[in-house]
Amino acid sequence: MKSKIIQDLENKSLIIKTNLLNLATKESIHIGGDLSSADIMTVLWQYKIKYNIEDPKDENRDRFILSKGHASALLNFEQSMLGCFKEELVYSEYAKDGGMFAMHACDLKNPYVEVSTGSLGHGLPIACGIAMGLKLKQNKKNYVYVLMGDGEQSEGSVWEAAMNAVKYKLGNLVVFIDNNNLEADGSINDITSLGDIGNKYKAFGWNVININGNDIESIVNAVDNLPKSDSEIPTVVVAHTIKGCGVTFMENNVRWHAGKISQEQYDMAISSLQNKGGANNE
Repeated sequence: MKSKIIQDLENKSLIIKTNLLNLATKESIHIGGDLSSADIMTVLWQYKIKYNIEDPKDENRDRFILSKGHASALLNFEQSMLGCFKEELVYSEYAKDGGMFAMHACDLKNPYVEVSTGSLGHGLPIACGIAMGLKLKQNKKNYVYVLMGDGEQSEGSVWEAAMNAVKYKLGNLVVFIDNNNLEADGSINDITSLGDIGNKYKAFGWNVININGNDIESIVNAVDNLPKSDSEIPTVVVAHTIKGCGVTFMENNVRWHAGKISQEQYDMAISSLQNKGGANNE
């Protein structure tokens, strides 16, 4: 029998996925990657991250960098569920002129965003600098979490950062890779074949954890067993996921990298989530 914590997180993830689909009836969002990484983000934001919603710049907070910045709608709903702002605000201001929420994560509009992202491959280098500052200069015990896509692993800056994270012994750095095997233009293997991503990081000296990124219990187990933040080896969690997870007509379909859905598609999507038990909530 699943624990109460797991069941609660599964229910929260289902709410987040429903919110994303609802928003997608109103605005075009990166729905495929939002759904593939929703379980990861729910465990991080609703369970793991140490965060002060009253003070988004609290020095004792954990840091979170959304390197795959196009998953901003997902981040917005996770933050609203945590209590940073009202859920209704996401619906009313997303992608609106002067609104708080943009198509990519933007710290100029949303004070709960650590740094603006969207140009892929830059989140990890930034996170390395933050982790270095916390560990080497301020002697802080906080973690720096990063969510990346698998497509952005082909960016050279990623591997420069990967080398430096090991060189500077950034054990407070934890990277989650949403490994759904699809990017905007098609299959990862057809565009820039990455082979075994975990083995690449292992060769650079990282601690590598492979999990089912669409299973809440597997994600919780991973974050519960992370090395301490004062350790000396950075960690990458390769989360094997399905793009569009939970929505049958979106799963493994590059068409749904981004888009808007009709009311009929919304009804089909919600039915699909419920029939599959939502976020694995049998």
